[in-house]
Amino acid sequence: MSTATEARSLDQGVAPSRYARGWHCLGLAETFRDGKPHAINAFDGKLVVWQDSKGELNVLDGYCRHMGGDLTQGEVKGDDIACPFHDWRWGGDGKCKAIPYARRVPLRAKTLRYETAIVNDQLFIWMDPEGSAADRSILPIQLPGLAEGEYADWSWNITEIEGSNCRELIDNVADMAHFYYVHFSFPTSFRNVFEGHMATQFMESTGRPDKAEGYSSAGSDLFLKSEATYYGPSYMINWLWVDYKGFKTEVILVNTHIATSPNSFTLQYGITVKKPEGMDDATVAFIAEKYTKMFGEGFLQDVHIWKNKVAVQNPLLCEEDGPVYQLRRWYEQFYVDKADVVPEMTERFEFEVDTTKANEFWHAEVAENLAKRAAEEAEAGRPVHH
Repeated sequence: MSTATEARSLDQGVAPSRYARGWHCLGLAETFRDGKPHAINAFDGKLVVWQDSKGELNVLDGYCRHMGGDLTQGEVKGDDIACPFHDWRWGGDGKCKAIPYARRVPLRAKTLRYETAIVNDQLFIWMDPEGSAADRSILPIQLPGLAEGEYADWSWNITEIEGSNCRELIDNVADMAHFYYVHFSFPTSFRNVFEGHMATQFMESTGRPDKAEGYSSAGSDLFLKSEATYYGPSYMINWLWVDYKGFKTEVILVNTHIATSPNSFTLQYGITVKKPEGMDDATVAFIAEKYTKMFGEGFLQDVHIWKNKVAVQNPLLCEEDGPVYQLRRWYEQFYVDKADVVPEMTERFEFEVDTTKANEFWHAEVAENLAKRAAEEAEAGRPVHH
């Protein structure tokens, strides 16, 4: 019988008090282009987003520097956002442009402005606790063919995660085994590469024939090749090449989050499908809907885990668990001052998991599950399905 001193402790740690330096996605740009102010909860506060007469999207801190009015409840007047409390007008450059009842605007009337960018039809802001200028060289890549209409429209989803720090998402990059237990698939090949501001997971897998949920809803007839890259601390592009009974489709899943507090975040994910050449729009839309449902359900399996687990700063790992600690060291670069980023956070690191032993056990377990199901169906007089 183990004693308290022999048992390994579970260190839940303390969530970081600062927020990640880098580009953060606020959602599809079109959702902010209706002439109204929009509220985004972020970084222990609120942001206001609106479009000006030139079509530019502007992002400021959500509270007026005059007397704290909520700018997201104000009104867009001309190019400016007007506070609902005293009608102070704030421009996209962060400066107060007018106070209708005053002779002049105070020289120091300036609020916090976020630099913006639009990539892949999505609005990004630059955030740095040190206040550095935006580094546009590390923006996520623009997906080739997206602007040219080669992909279906984005299917976009938003969910709030309470009680977890956003690092819980990042750990998945190095987590091979959860694909079997959470997503019901066999990872036959799994490799990580971390370098600079990017962390990539390469994986090949097939569906589990004993399950019909999420990624495995197509069963063993599904072969999946996946390449998922985080561009900075909070935005991942996941290319998914799907082969279902010889029908090949390219799917792109975007997973992005923005911290709302040290222990909560807003999670957004979008899915699009490349249009097969020569296929009519109705059929493309049907295929896109099917894959959106399949991969959306798979992603929600992760969400369920995140909403219910606890943080572990000292995970107890086995050989097949992948480079979790190295991944966390890579991620740390976004939470320290720029001057404190050390080479081991950004130098190229590669690791390939040997999936042999895992697949031996998993295939045996699946065979046992199928045999048990067949026996139960035969005993009940039902037809046996495989």
